[in-house]
Amino acid sequence: MTTRPTDTMDFDRIIDRRGSLCAKWDMMEPLYGVSPEDGLAMWVADTDFAVPEAVSAKMREMADHGIYGYVNSEAEYKGAIRWWMETRHGWRVDADAIFTTTGLVNGVGMCLDTFTQPGDGIVLFTPVYHAFAKVIGLAGREVVECRMVQQDGAYHMDFDAYDAQMTGREKMVILCSPHNPGGRVWTREELQQVAAFCQRHDLLLISDEIHHDLVFAGHRHIPMALAVPEIADRLVMLTAPSKTFNFAGLHTGQVIIPDESLREKFRRRMLAIYLSGNTAGEFATIAAYSPAGAEYVDALVPYLAANKALFDEAVNAIPGLKSMELQATYLAWVDFSGTGMEREEFTRRVEQGARIAANHGTTFGSGGESFLRFNLGTQRSRVEEACARLTAAFSDLQ
Repeated sequence: MTTRPTDTMDFDRIIDRRGSLCAKWDMMEPLYGVSPEDGLAMWVADTDFAVPEAVSAKMREMADHGIYGYVNSEAEYKGAIRWWMETRHGWRVDADAIFTTTGLVNGVGMCLDTFTQPGDGIVLFTPVYHAFAKVIGLAGREVVECRMVQQDGAYHMDFDAYDAQMTGREKMVILCSPHNPGGRVWTREELQQVAAFCQRHDLLLISDEIHHDLVFAGHRHIPMALAVPEIADRLVMLTAPSKTFNFAGLHTGQVIIPDESLREKFRRRMLAIYLSGNTAGEFATIAAYSPAGAEYVDALVPYLAANKALFDEAVNAIPGLKSMELQATYLAWVDFSGTGMEREEFTRRVEQGARIAANHGTTFGSGGESFLRFNLGTQRSRVEEACARLTAAFSDLQ
């Protein structure tokens, strides 16, 4: 079998995704008015990098086999997850605690369906990943926005204010850790404060930790299950390899439930709708959660950090723009409030002037109105081009 190990570790190599039914590139014109012919796709949270060669090899092996029938990969699949969590995060996971969903948004939906009722309040610390509010609303639950505050250029949680907001109708908190879109890596003390808040108000805590592998030097992600093991009876962990290894299209995520009682409720609901994982996603996870996958991540994170540094330097040099300092993820969160412009004006300059498709901050909830989110998980040359375009689009402010 021919392998291409140098290709998958060459993050500068341009891979043209246009015309491949790629949502990130082929949908940016109808959604943002930015043509893929001369535009830059910096919105959807997947990267423009090839997956690790180990994953590609596993997919080729599966394709070459020629039969895609039922498989029994549970032992190897769960073993790979357990190895990764213990090796990379110091977290020992019980195999029986692991459930597979078709991605983490599906995992959130399953948690809402299993553990809450229509009309229940679901707490979000906003601004936060936009799919949470969407799924909560579609499930007939109520979004309860607890707006975060900015201190020293970073987001913090104000639990005195949040305590005053609670009415007793709230049943669940969904935490994004590390935070998307602000890029915060929550400290142990902050995680303990979240847990105490949940205990005070009898809330189930769903901790979405999908970006946990993409943490920059000087910061350390602590899984909630390790930070506050005493709240295991009200904790559900969400993890996935998709952001780390760029195979979100395989729709495979893990719901990890430490408590046996919560676990049994979730298991019964999964069985009732006959939800299970898919073979391709499980095989890709087995290949990714390996020493070869670890080598890939150890090369990827410094590359993303350099992209971040380049982008921040250019954006922060434009009067009125401020890029929040990322501690994790590849998603830059840029505040345009200093320009004094209305949202429509700075958005027009980015989309029509710079020809960049970026996520609108309003979709992330309260506190996101003056922001746009830029995906830096792309080749360095494209980040450089984005910097030049943004500088030109706001040149009258220089």
